[in-house]
Amino acid sequence: MLKIGLLGAGAIGRILATALDRGKSSGPHIDAELIAISDQDCERAQQLSSQLSTHPAIVSIEEMIEHAELAVEAASQAALPEFVPKALARRRDMLIMSVGGLLGHEDWFRQANEQGCRIYVPSGAIAGLDGIKSASIGSLTSAMLTSRKPVAALQGSKYVVDRGLELDRLTKETVIFDGSAEEAARAFPATSNVAASLRLAVDPSIPVQVRVVAVPGGTQNVHQIRVQGEFGCLSVDVENVPSKANPRTSQLAAFSAIATLANLTRSLRVGT
Repeated sequence: MLKIGLLGAGAIGRILATALDRGKSSGPHIDAELIAISDQDCERAQQLSSQLSTHPAIVSIEEMIEHAELAVEAASQAALPEFVPKALARRRDMLIMSVGGLLGHEDWFRQANEQGCRIYVPSGAIAGLDGIKSASIGSLTSAMLTSRKPVAALQGSKYVVDRGLELDRLTKETVIFDGSAEEAARAFPATSNVAASLRLAVDPSIPVQVRVVAVPGGTQNVHQIRVQGEFGCLSVDVENVPSKANPRTSQLAAFSAIATLANLTRSLRVGT
C-alpha cells in the first residue's frame, strides 16, 4: 500500500484526504494510505485528521516527506519553493496541484531526473492533455487557452489587485488578460493551473497563448483549448462547477488528482 503525505488541508486537500480515507471513499479504489498531513494552520489540519477514520498524524513538512513514499502538494504556489527542494533532497515522488509554481523551474525537473524522482501533474480542471501530449510528438503550430471565469473566482488575484480592476462594475464578458501561459501563472497564481498544465504538455518551443475573460453573474469556470499542428486540430471545451469550498477551484481539479492517485496504484492504466 502506497504511503502518502499531504501538504495542505484546504478545499482540495480535504477532498483528497477523504478519498484516501479507507472505507469512506465513494470514488475509485485507491490502494494507498494517508499517513501524515502538514499545514501552516495546525488547527485546520487537526480538524481534518479528526474527521478521518485513520487519523493521520499532523507533522512538519520535513516529517511528512520523511515518512511518505509519495508527497502530495495541495497548498499553493507559494509553498513549492520550500516543498519541492525538500522532497527532491529525500528522493521522494511528488504530486503537484499548484502547477503554475512549476513554470520557470527547469532545475527542479533536472534534479528530479538525477535523483530518480517523479513529479506527477494531474489533468486538473481541463480535458484533452493526453491528446495534446500525443500531438506534440509531431510539430505543433499553435496552442491557445481561453478561460471564462466568474468574477468571484478572480477577485483578490494579484493581477486584478495590482491593476485596480473593478470587476464588480462589469456588465458584460470582458477580456482582462491576454498573454503567455508563463505570464498568466504569475498574474493569477491561485487560478492559473490550467494554463500551466497546458504549457507543460506542449513542446517548450511552441508559445501557449492565454486569454482570461471575466464573466459577471457567471457560475462556472469555462475553459476552451485550441491546438493546431501536423496532426490536425484539437478543440476541447470544459464547463466546470466551482468547488463549494473555494470558488477559485473547479470540482474537476480535485477529481483529477484522485484519478491520478488511483492510476498510480492500478495494473491497468488507460490513456497516454
